[in-house]
Amino acid sequence: MSRLRRLIQASVDATKRALSGNLDDLMPPPERPIFSFNSKKELSKWHLYSDSEFGGLSSASLQITESENGVTSGIFSGNLSLDVTEGSKWNITRGGFCGMRSKKFDGFIDLDSYDTIAMKLKGDGRCYISTIYTENWVNSPGQMEDNSWQAFVYVPEGNWYITKIPLARYLPTWRGNVIDAELEMNPSRILGMSLSVNAEGGVPGARSGPGDFRVELDWIKALRTE
Repeated sequence: MSRLRRLIQASVDATKRALSGNLDDLMPPPERPIFSFNSKKELSKWHLYSDSEFGGLSSASLQITESENGVTSGIFSGNLSLDVTEGSKWNITRGGFCGMRSKKFDGFIDLDSYDTIAMKLKGDGRCYISTIYTENWVNSPGQMEDNSWQAFVYVPEGNWYITKIPLARYLPTWRGNVIDAELEMNPSRILGMSLSVNAEGGVPGARSGPGDFRVELDWIKALRTE
């Protein structure tokens, strides 16, 4: 469905709600929680991946911890290695990536009323990659992969930091490469999200290279800023 058609349908739905007297439903709340790393139950919503699936030697873990003052948070950490297992059946020459990906939502989540993804993080000075997965409508029908849209997230070292990423900043990608085409995300059909880190690349000034990584997560939300 095109964005114009979605806007028309949203207008029709809003008019119906107004006529039925449900005025509180006309405007969505300014923010929508997506993930909150406040209990160990959150671990069941995510799975980890790394280059170790393809013969690399990187490793990652995701834990829910409680601080001395009783505040819980998620810790995504591990080690990035450029080395690969000798004799691996996979034709890769170097490794260096890890990620945490949410399991698919029960259906879709509709963020069409929002324009920004916000995350509360405490990091290590590395640059991470935020990915949004949407229903497949960009790749060919024969490809079963979800569409992925990615944006860099620089996480300063030390204190808690709230990063805000406009949805318009997410670029369409396929297997880590930007698709060179004018495409538009469909925010009403979001299947899941991920946060990943590479040993190389990122934004200028960010820490990079092989070695340990660690980012602490409090929550992920969608915001309506306009």
